Amino acid sequence: STGLTHVDNEGKASMVNVGRKAISERTAEATATVKVGREVADLIADNNIKKGDVLTVAQLAGILAAKRTWELVPLCHNITLALVDVRARLDQSASAVVLTSCVTCVNQTGVEMEALTAVTVAALTVYDMCKAVSRDMVISDIRLLSKTGGTRGDYYSQLHKNPNS
Repeated sequence: STGLTHVDNEGKASMVNVGRKAISERTAEATATVKVGREVADLIADNNIKKGDVLTVAQLAGILAAKRTWELVPLCHNITLALVDVRARLDQSASAVVLTSCVTCVNQTGVEMEALTAVTVAALTVYDMCKAVSRDMVISDIRLLSKTGGTRGDYYSQLHKNPNS
């Protein structure tokens, strides 16, 4: 084995058996950025994108995506989510949409992939809704900010303030 959790002794992909893991509260937070350019940012600010309210639709797309992560990422478990909070904020000075997610569950496996999927699909939604105006947008900085719970302990990225320190 390579030490990877999703690989069997023969090196083939394998879903982890979480059946004997302890149930605990687990959370994960993630972020992504869509650099949209000045023209698109102004249209979003004025709610003048023809497809509709970009920030609200991106938020809803992120929530839906988190709930469907297990269908999109082959080795993810289908888990019950207690909370999916997705925020979409226009940073007009940077001509960017900043997306954040916070996902919580009480389960035997974590929700990092759900948090990351939420912001990724929210970012794709921003792109889709604005591409008629400009295709010169950049989706970037998709990253896990934090995760809590589980046997591996808590994780806080350098971009995220650890509330315990």
